[in-house]
Amino acid sequence: MVSRDQAAPLIAIIDLDMGNLRSVANAVSQCGFDAKVVSASEDLDAASHLVIPGVGSFVTAMERMRRLELVEPIRRFAETGRPVLGICLGMQLLGSKGTEGGECEGLGLVPGTVVRLDEHLVPAIPHVGWNDVRVVRLHPVLERVKSGVDFYFVHSYHLLPDHPEHLVGVAQYGEIEVAAIVATENVVGFQFHPEKSQSNGLKLLESFCEWNPRC
Repeated sequence: MVSRDQAAPLIAIIDLDMGNLRSVANAVSQCGFDAKVVSASEDLDAASHLVIPGVGSFVTAMERMRRLELVEPIRRFAETGRPVLGICLGMQLLGSKGTEGGECEGLGLVPGTVVRLDEHLVPAIPHVGWNDVRVVRLHPVLERVKSGVDFYFVHSYHLLPDHPEHLVGVAQYGEIEVAAIVATENVVGFQFHPEKSQSNGLKLLESFCEWNPRC
């Protein structure tokens, strides 16, 4: 939570020019927080929180981040202890590497590999629609929601965390248990779209925007 003597949070949202940017910014504003869409490293300096949204290709997103010279600034932002959130593709980018179209290095904030859903184990690819998420580890961002509520998913790839302790929530899709929520210290990722998940999704975004891991 944000105390009265703290500066109001400023939520920087990385512009990867991919998918859900505006809907995430609107959802953050709907929660009562200042949202700023950014595409330059200097824009991160004044931010209290950072959101990495995205829909599409891991490789394309990383190429855009490199072109904008944002990879190292995002890593440095995380090193300061300020909160970082990855949404959908943005959660996958938190991983060490992706495999779509060949191996590609990720941000490495949540050690793990992003792989395609196994077509032999799931009903269809992509995974589209509402799916309940079971919480397997408590986390401050989840204080306002219960285990087992539904969130909206759209994805063909999923993150396999290297360390079980980084897994916070899972969703059963066919025979696969998908990592739906991951976290390491001040970094958290949602494979689903909180901005499209009605009131429970907004509760998650609100909790993230109020979260201060350094307290």
